[in-house]
Amino acid sequence: MKMKLNIPIAFNRRQWLKRIQNIGMLTVGAWFSPGLVFAKPEEAAAAIKTITGGSPIKEGRVKLVIPPLVENGNLVVLSVSVQSPMTSNDYVKAIHVVAEGNPLPNIFSAFLTPRSGTATLTTRVRLADSQTVWAIAQMSDGSFWQGSAETLVTLSACTEMV
Repeated sequence: MKMKLNIPIAFNRRQWLKRIQNIGMLTVGAWFSPGLVFAKPEEAAAAIKTITGGSPIKEGRVKLVIPPLVENGNLVVLSVSVQSPMTSNDYVKAIHVVAEGNPLPNIFSAFLTPRSGTATLTTRVRLADSQTVWAIAQMSDGSFWQGSAETLVTLSACTEMV
């Protein structure tokens, strides 16, 4: 008894190229999908938990100044100040800035010593989308303080995966 196998007719070169092109377009579309590129609030919360090691975070002492409306996310002026005497017994060890909408939530960390004089810094950052930005201060006694600000970005930056 002979069995007949249903083997599809071989594709020609043009059909194979068309299939490969479709798969490539699907892959590129998934790679640059905004849902995959931008961090999510859960990822920002995980970054904050990593920074603090799960320690409680107190509100206050940290002032984050960022424009509420930004025309171009490529150049956003951000200022952070922390109320601290900056003495050898009581000073700010680090300031971490986290944004929930950037490809990588942890934008930057600045490390300070009592010799820094004041716990104030101003810099420029890139923001990918309208989002909440947090500044977390790590104090020399091991406590963490935070301040936050929301901003509306009309022209996004950081649209590629890093």
